[in-house]
Amino acid sequence: MSIKSFSDYLLLEKNYSKLTVNAYVRDLEFFKSFLEEVYSDSDLSKVNYAQIRSWIVSMVENDINPKSINRKISGLNSYFKFLIKIEDISDNPLAKHKVLKTAKKIQVPFSEEEVENVINNANGQTPFKSVRNKLIVELFYSTGIRRAELINIKLNHLDLNNKTLKVIGKRNKERIIPLIPSVIETIYMYVEKRKTINLDNHSKEYLFLTQKGKKIYDTLLYRLINSYFSLASTKKKKSPHMLRHSFATHLLNQGAELNAVKELLGHSSLASTQVYTHNNIKQLTKVYKNAHPRSKYKK
Repeated sequence: MSIKSFSDYLLLEKNYSKLTVNAYVRDLEFFKSFLEEVYSDSDLSKVNYAQIRSWIVSMVENDINPKSINRKISGLNSYFKFLIKIEDISDNPLAKHKVLKTAKKIQVPFSEEEVENVINNANGQTPFKSVRNKLIVELFYSTGIRRAELINIKLNHLDLNNKTLKVIGKRNKERIIPLIPSVIETIYMYVEKRKTINLDNHSKEYLFLTQKGKKIYDTLLYRLINSYFSLASTKKKKSPHMLRHSFATHLLNQGAELNAVKELLGHSSLASTQVYTHNNIKQLTKVYKNAHPRSKYKK
């Protein structure tokens, strides 16, 4: 069974995003190349665990980090489950595989000051780009939406009368997110500027467009956020996801309930949201000192 059939299955039946499917396909092609080079046979339906294990060892020896290896194996596991589903194979060679242990890295979010600095200085080469870029940063930070979710916002997803935004998340799951007044104000400004550009017929229903009227794309968003925050922050990671991370962390720091943040982020379980409770040790220490009964006693 071809990898193309698998990718079609993920896109059409499982509703995976194109980014996720492309990553799965790249990893499968990577594994096929390894099989061809080492075993002179790239037929994935005949693979055994010993061959997969040797691929894992090869990746470790080439300094590919455990998290990336686990992701590749996860994609391979999904492929084998697909082959079982269509009765191309009867047993999954990864059935008893245990994931590699990974070091837990604490992601340090942008500070509130850093985000405000960028929002206040989000200038572009044209009036349209300036207000568009400002809105992109504001929307990422005030809603916590994912990059793909922002790209696919349509004009009819906005309900400015009720001050809400409909977001289409993973697996086409919809959620409604409230919009704060400052963002609504920027949306009105952007929609006016949007009228000044020539719209591409295939993209005109989408909120965010390029100067040429085409739908905004993934790498443009990454470059935009990375460029702005490189001027405002010394933190190593500067991506749209870090604004989502900052959104969740800052809400929790201000006392928001974990379940509420979970719903806003579109997480399917609390486990995904709880990672944000482990990051701001300084804030936790401050809360602890102010709240604990013994904190008033000094040595």
